[in-house]
Amino acid sequence: MIRSIMTRSNIAQLARAASLTLIGLLVTASALAEPVIGAPAPAFKGTDSAGQSWSLDDLKGKTVVLEWTNHDCPYVRKHYESGNMQALQREATGSGAVWLSVISSAPGKQGQVSPAEADALTKRRDAAPSAVLLDPDGTIGRAYGAKTTPHMYVIDGSGTLVYMGGIDDRPTTDPADIEGSTNYVRAALADLSAGKPVSQSATRPYGCSVKY
Repeated sequence: MIRSIMTRSNIAQLARAASLTLIGLLVTASALAEPVIGAPAPAFKGTDSAGQSWSLDDLKGKTVVLEWTNHDCPYVRKHYESGNMQALQREATGSGAVWLSVISSAPGKQGQVSPAEADALTKRRDAAPSAVLLDPDGTIGRAYGAKTTPHMYVIDGSGTLVYMGGIDDRPTTDPADIEGSTNYVRAALADLSAGKPVSQSATRPYGCSVKY
């Protein structure tokens, strides 16, 4: 009788353990799921270099551009030292979009900066994002599956992800390749402004790996 009770107890414990394992696997799979074009963009909350909080929910009705960045990455330097990224930021924000540069470099990794250092970079490069979000634990980056710097995303006013991928079709570090390239972000914003579906909604991102 005692043996039978112990057996039932062990079975119950194993069942609970299996249930918890399954729940953990489902949560992990959900966290690692890639964002989907045409579906709601992953929700996020973050803090910028000025200490202000930002969330996707608060930006409903606005076009949002997310730019993953790392100032030490040569692919990022290509677009900043040439002024290409700054011009695109000004075009986007000038048309009413919100541009959030996101730094997901972990502490001690390449590209990680303090709030003051982020502000100094923005000023020195004459950059024009709406804000720089600091994501040292990689929560926002992993939610979006951000793989490279730069890695670009465009979200429309309804909160739908309409573009993700590279900034353009020239995956090099040479600023001379910017001229004549197809800028996918600019094209996506133009399609949105014209009330049309984004024609090129997903491309291959290129750059340095995000330093999670």
